[in-house]
Amino acid sequence: MSESFVSPARRLRGQAFADEILAGVADDIDTIVGAGNPLCLVTVLVGDDPASAMYVQMKHTESANYGLPSRDVRLPASISQAELNKTIADLSNDATVTSVLVQYPLPGGLDYFDALRHLDPDKDVDGLHPINLGLLAAGETSGIVPCTPHGIVTLLEKSAVAFENANVVVVGRGLTVGRPLSILLGSSAFGYNATVTLCHSRTVDLARHVRQADVVIAAAGSPGLITADMVHQDQVVVTAGVSFVDGKAKPDIDIDARETVKAFTTTTGAVGPMTRAYLFSNAVENARRAQQRTKA
Repeated sequence: MSESFVSPARRLRGQAFADEILAGVADDIDTIVGAGNPLCLVTVLVGDDPASAMYVQMKHTESANYGLPSRDVRLPASISQAELNKTIADLSNDATVTSVLVQYPLPGGLDYFDALRHLDPDKDVDGLHPINLGLLAAGETSGIVPCTPHGIVTLLEKSAVAFENANVVVVGRGLTVGRPLSILLGSSAFGYNATVTLCHSRTVDLARHVRQADVVIAAAGSPGLITADMVHQDQVVVTAGVSFVDGKAKPDIDIDARETVKAFTTTTGAVGPMTRAYLFSNAVENARRAQQRTKA
Protein backbone atom coordinates (compact mmCIF):
# COMPACT_ATOMS: atom_id res chain seq x y z
CA MET A 1 0.00 0.00 0.00
CA SER A 2 1.37 3.40 -0.92
CA GLU A 3 2.05 5.87 1.86
CA SER A 4 -0.72 8.18 0.65
CA PHE A 5 -3.35 5.54 1.51
CA VAL A 6 -2.14 4.90 5.06
CA SER A 7 -4.49 6.46 7.60
CA PRO A 8 -2.85 9.06 9.85
CA ALA A 9 -1.95 7.86 13.33
CA ARG A 10 -4.55 8.53 16.01
CA ARG A 11 -3.39 10.67 18.90
CA LEU A 12 -4.38 9.29 22.30
CA ARG A 13 -4.87 12.04 24.88
CA GLY A 14 -5.56 11.62 28.55
CA GLN A 15 -6.66 15.02 29.81
CA ALA A 16 -10.40 14.43 29.34
CA PHE A 17 -10.19 11.04 31.09
CA ALA A 18 -8.14 12.58 33.90
CA ASP A 19 -10.74 15.32 34.31
CA GLU A 20 -13.44 12.67 34.76
CA ILE A 21 -11.44 11.01 37.53
CA LEU A 22 -10.64 14.32 39.20
CA ALA A 23 -14.27 15.42 39.17
CA GLY A 24 -15.09 12.40 41.31
CA VAL A 25 -12.04 13.06 43.48
CA ALA A 26 -13.18 16.63 44.15
CA ASP A 27 -16.60 15.38 45.27
CA ASP A 28 -14.98 12.82 47.58
CA ILE A 29 -12.69 15.47 49.07
CA ASP A 30 -15.68 17.69 49.83
CA THR A 31 -17.41 14.78 51.56
CA ILE A 32 -14.38 13.77 53.64
CA VAL A 33 -13.45 17.30 54.67
CA GLY A 34 -17.08 18.26 55.26
CA ALA A 35 -17.47 15.36 57.68
CA GLY A 36 -14.41 16.47 59.62
CA ASN A 37 -12.40 13.35 58.82
CA PRO A 38 -8.60 13.44 58.44
CA LEU A 39 -7.34 14.19 54.94
CA CYS A 40 -3.84 15.50 54.27
CA LEU A 41 -1.24 14.81 51.59
CA VAL A 42 2.34 15.44 52.68
CA THR A 43 5.16 15.72 50.15
CA VAL A 44 8.76 15.14 51.24
CA LEU A 45 11.37 16.78 49.04
CA VAL A 46 15.04 16.18 49.80
CA GLY A 47 17.56 18.57 48.24
CA ASP A 48 17.00 21.32 45.72
CA ASP A 49 16.70 19.61 42.34
CA PRO A 50 14.79 22.14 40.18
CA ALA A 51 12.69 19.55 38.32
CA SER A 52 11.67 17.82 41.55
CA ALA A 53 10.90 21.15 43.23
CA MET A 54 8.70 22.15 40.28
CA TYR A 55 6.87 18.82 40.39
CA VAL A 56 6.21 19.15 44.11
CA GLN A 57 5.01 22.73 43.75
CA MET A 58 2.58 21.60 41.04
CA LYS A 59 1.19 18.99 43.41
CA HIS A 60 0.46 21.60 46.07
CA THR A 61 -1.09 23.99 43.56
CA GLU A 62 -3.34 21.22 42.28
CA SER A 63 -4.14 20.12 45.85
CA ALA A 64 -5.35 23.62 46.61
CA ASN A 65 -7.44 23.65 43.43
CA TYR A 66 -9.28 20.49 44.52
CA GLY A 67 -9.57 21.46 48.18
CA LEU A 68 -7.16 18.75 49.33
CA PRO A 69 -5.21 19.82 52.44
CA SER A 70 -1.47 19.36 51.92
CA ARG A 71 1.86 20.00 53.61
CA ASP A 72 5.25 20.59 52.01
CA VAL A 73 8.21 19.09 53.91
CA ARG A 74 11.63 20.21 52.63
CA LEU A 75 14.82 18.51 53.80
CA PRO A 76 18.47 19.34 52.99
CA ALA A 77 20.46 17.11 50.64
CA SER A 78 22.93 16.65 53.50
CA ILE A 79 20.38 14.78 55.62
CA SER A 80 21.41 11.31 56.76
CA GLN A 81 19.49 8.17 55.90
CA ALA A 82 18.61 7.72 59.57
CA GLU A 83 17.23 11.27 59.82
CA LEU A 84 15.21 10.84 56.63
CA ASN A 85 13.83 7.51 57.83
CA LYS A 86 12.80 9.10 61.14
CA THR A 87 11.00 11.92 59.30
CA ILE A 88 9.06 9.35 57.28
CA ALA A 89 8.28 7.30 60.38
CA ASP A 90 7.04 10.40 62.24
CA LEU A 91 4.68 11.23 59.37
CA SER A 92 3.43 7.65 59.44
CA ASN A 93 2.58 8.06 63.12
CA ASP A 94 0.82 11.41 62.63
CA ALA A 95 -2.93 10.77 62.70
CA THR A 96 -3.63 13.99 60.79
CA VAL A 97 -1.59 12.75 57.80
CA THR A 98 -3.36 10.31 55.48
CA SER A 99 -0.94 10.19 52.51
CA VAL A 100 2.79 10.72 52.03
CA LEU A 101 4.70 11.26 48.79
CA VAL A 102 8.48 10.90 48.96
CA GLN A 103 9.74 12.69 45.86
CA TYR A 104 11.92 10.49 43.65
CA PRO A 105 14.82 10.48 43.01
CA LEU A 106 16.65 11.22 46.23
CA PRO A 107 20.09 12.85 46.25
CA GLY A 108 23.08 10.55 45.96
CA GLY A 109 23.86 8.50 49.05
CA LEU A 110 20.22 8.14 50.12
CA ASP A 111 18.22 4.97 49.56
CA TYR A 112 14.67 5.68 48.35
CA PHE A 113 13.30 2.24 49.15
CA ASP A 114 14.95 2.18 52.57
CA ALA A 115 13.04 5.39 53.30
CA LEU A 116 9.79 3.86 51.99
CA ARG A 117 10.18 0.91 54.34
CA HIS A 118 9.65 3.39 57.20
CA LEU A 119 6.37 4.59 55.68
CA ASP A 120 3.04 3.13 56.73
CA PRO A 121 1.90 1.31 53.55
CA ASP A 122 -1.62 2.60 54.22
CA LYS A 123 -0.26 6.14 53.69
CA ASP A 124 1.70 5.28 50.53
CA VAL A 125 0.13 7.48 47.83
CA ASP A 126 2.51 6.35 45.06
CA GLY A 127 1.83 2.64 45.51
CA LEU A 128 5.56 1.91 45.66
CA HIS A 129 5.89 0.62 49.21
CA PRO A 130 7.21 -2.98 49.16
CA ILE A 131 3.94 -4.21 50.66
CA ASN A 132 1.79 -2.52 48.01
CA LEU A 133 4.08 -3.72 45.23
CA GLY A 134 3.96 -7.19 46.77
CA LEU A 135 0.16 -7.18 46.81
CA LEU A 136 0.17 -6.20 43.14
CA ALA A 137 2.59 -9.02 42.30
CA ALA A 138 0.48 -11.50 44.28
CA GLY A 139 -2.64 -10.58 42.32
CA GLU A 140 -4.31 -8.90 45.29
CA THR A 141 -6.40 -5.84 44.48
CA SER A 142 -6.43 -4.51 48.05
CA GLY A 143 -3.23 -2.44 47.76
CA ILE A 144 -2.64 0.99 46.27
CA VAL A 145 -1.72 0.68 42.58
CA PRO A 146 1.20 2.82 41.32
CA CYS A 147 -0.08 6.01 39.69
CA THR A 148 1.58 5.94 36.27
CA PRO A 149 0.90 2.25 35.50
CA HIS A 150 -2.72 2.70 36.60
CA GLY A 151 -3.01 5.82 34.47
CA ILE A 152 -1.59 4.12 31.39
CA VAL A 153 -3.91 1.12 31.47
CA THR A 154 -6.94 3.35 32.09
CA LEU A 155 -5.96 5.69 29.25
CA LEU A 156 -5.65 2.76 26.84
CA GLU A 157 -8.87 1.11 28.03
CA LYS A 158 -10.84 4.32 27.59
CA SER A 159 -9.25 4.69 24.15
CA ALA A 160 -10.71 1.27 23.18
CA VAL A 161 -7.37 -0.57 23.27
CA ALA A 162 -8.01 -4.14 24.41
CA PHE A 163 -5.47 -6.10 26.45
CA GLU A 164 -7.07 -9.54 26.40
CA ASN A 165 -5.01 -11.73 24.04
CA ALA A 166 -2.80 -8.74 23.14
CA ASN A 167 0.98 -8.91 23.01
CA VAL A 168 2.36 -5.96 24.97
CA VAL A 169 6.01 -4.97 25.09
CA VAL A 170 7.06 -2.79 28.02
CA VAL A 171 10.47 -1.21 27.51
CA GLY A 172 12.06 -0.26 30.82
CA ARG A 173 12.12 -2.24 34.08
CA GLY A 174 12.17 0.62 36.58
CA LEU A 175 10.29 0.15 39.85
CA THR A 176 8.16 3.25 39.37
CA VAL A 177 6.68 2.37 35.96
CA GLY A 178 8.01 -0.54 33.90
CA ARG A 179 8.07 -3.36 36.43
CA PRO A 180 4.72 -2.72 38.14
CA LEU A 181 3.12 -1.95 34.77
CA SER A 182 4.19 -5.33 33.37
CA ILE A 183 2.67 -7.07 36.41
CA LEU A 184 -0.56 -5.09 36.18
CA LEU A 185 -1.04 -5.77 32.45
CA GLY A 186 -0.60 -9.50 32.89
CA SER A 187 -2.88 -9.73 35.91
CA SER A 188 -6.07 -11.77 35.83
CA ALA A 189 -7.14 -10.24 39.15
CA PHE A 190 -7.34 -6.81 37.53
CA GLY A 191 -8.86 -8.30 34.38
CA TYR A 192 -6.22 -7.29 31.81
CA ASN A 193 -4.72 -10.68 30.87
CA ALA A 194 -2.21 -9.35 28.37
CA THR A 195 0.81 -11.37 27.27
CA VAL A 196 3.66 -9.15 28.42
CA THR A 197 7.32 -8.98 27.41
CA LEU A 198 9.46 -6.80 29.67
CA CYS A 199 12.49 -5.42 27.80
CA HIS A 200 15.40 -3.47 29.24
CA SER A 201 18.95 -2.28 28.61
CA ARG A 202 20.28 -5.83 28.42
CA THR A 203 17.64 -7.10 25.98
CA VAL A 204 19.17 -8.59 22.83
CA ASP A 205 17.60 -7.34 19.57
CA LEU A 206 15.10 -4.94 21.09
CA ALA A 207 13.74 -4.11 17.64
CA ARG A 208 12.58 -7.70 17.09
CA HIS A 209 10.57 -7.70 20.31
CA VAL A 210 9.04 -4.30 19.57
CA ARG A 211 7.96 -5.29 16.05
CA GLN A 212 6.06 -8.33 17.37
CA ALA A 213 3.95 -6.29 19.79
CA ASP A 214 0.38 -5.08 19.46
CA VAL A 215 1.05 -2.42 22.09
CA VAL A 216 4.44 -0.87 22.87
CA ILE A 217 4.92 1.09 26.09
CA ALA A 218 8.28 2.85 26.41
CA ALA A 219 9.31 3.75 29.96
CA ALA A 220 13.09 3.59 29.76
CA GLY A 221 13.96 7.28 29.98
CA SER A 222 16.14 6.97 26.88
CA PRO A 223 15.38 9.68 24.27
CA GLY A 224 14.50 8.35 20.83
CA LEU A 225 15.04 4.72 21.84
CA ILE A 226 12.12 3.45 19.73
CA THR A 227 12.68 4.46 16.10
CA ALA A 228 10.45 4.34 13.02
CA ASP A 229 12.08 1.18 11.63
CA MET A 230 11.12 -0.71 14.83
CA VAL A 231 7.35 -0.20 14.59
CA HIS A 232 4.51 -0.77 12.10
CA GLN A 233 1.12 0.67 11.24
CA ASP A 234 -0.95 -1.85 13.26
CA GLN A 235 0.56 -0.92 16.61
CA VAL A 236 -0.36 1.34 19.50
CA VAL A 237 2.63 3.02 21.15
CA VAL A 238 2.73 4.82 24.48
CA THR A 239 5.38 7.24 25.68
CA ALA A 240 5.81 6.86 29.43
CA GLY A 241 9.48 7.81 29.52
CA VAL A 242 10.48 11.41 28.93
CA SER A 243 13.94 12.92 29.44
CA PHE A 244 14.99 16.54 29.41
CA VAL A 245 17.80 17.40 26.99
CA ASP A 246 18.91 21.04 26.85
CA GLY A 247 15.74 21.98 28.67
CA LYS A 248 13.44 20.25 26.18
CA ALA A 249 11.31 17.16 26.77
CA LYS A 250 12.52 14.22 24.69
CA PRO A 251 10.30 11.10 24.60
CA ASP A 252 11.52 7.52 24.41
CA ILE A 253 9.59 7.08 21.16
CA ASP A 254 10.96 9.08 18.25
CA ILE A 255 8.43 11.44 16.67
CA ASP A 256 8.79 9.71 13.29
CA ALA A 257 7.95 6.37 14.90
CA ARG A 258 4.82 7.80 16.47
CA GLU A 259 3.55 9.01 13.10
CA THR A 260 4.10 5.54 11.59
CA VAL A 261 1.80 3.55 13.91
CA LYS A 262 -1.97 3.15 14.30
CA ALA A 263 -2.21 5.21 17.49
CA PHE A 264 0.16 6.92 19.90
CA THR A 265 0.12 9.01 23.04
CA THR A 266 1.28 12.59 22.84
CA THR A 267 4.33 13.58 24.90
CA THR A 268 2.22 15.98 26.96
CA GLY A 269 -1.46 15.76 27.82
CA ALA A 270 -1.60 11.97 27.88
CA VAL A 271 0.19 9.90 30.52
CA GLY A 272 1.05 12.91 32.69
CA PRO A 273 -2.54 13.99 33.45
CA MET A 274 -3.53 10.38 34.14
CA THR A 275 -0.65 9.98 36.59
CA ARG A 276 -1.68 13.11 38.46
CA ALA A 277 -5.32 12.02 38.51
CA TYR A 278 -4.45 8.74 40.17
CA LEU A 279 -2.15 10.45 42.65
CA PHE A 280 -5.14 12.38 43.98
CA SER A 281 -7.43 9.38 43.63
CA ASN A 282 -5.00 7.36 45.75
CA ALA A 283 -4.86 10.16 48.33
CA VAL A 284 -8.64 10.06 48.65
CA GLU A 285 -8.63 6.26 48.82
CA ASN A 286 -6.07 6.31 51.63
CA ALA A 287 -8.21 8.77 53.61
CA ARG A 288 -11.33 6.68 53.01
CA ARG A 289 -9.60 3.51 54.20
CA ALA A 290 -8.27 5.32 57.29
CA GLN A 291 -11.84 6.34 58.11
CA GLN A 292 -13.03 2.76 57.74
CA ARG A 293 -10.26 1.47 60.04
CA THR A 294 -11.22 4.07 62.65
CA LYS A 295 -14.85 2.96 62.55
CA ALA A 296 -13.84 -0.69 62.82
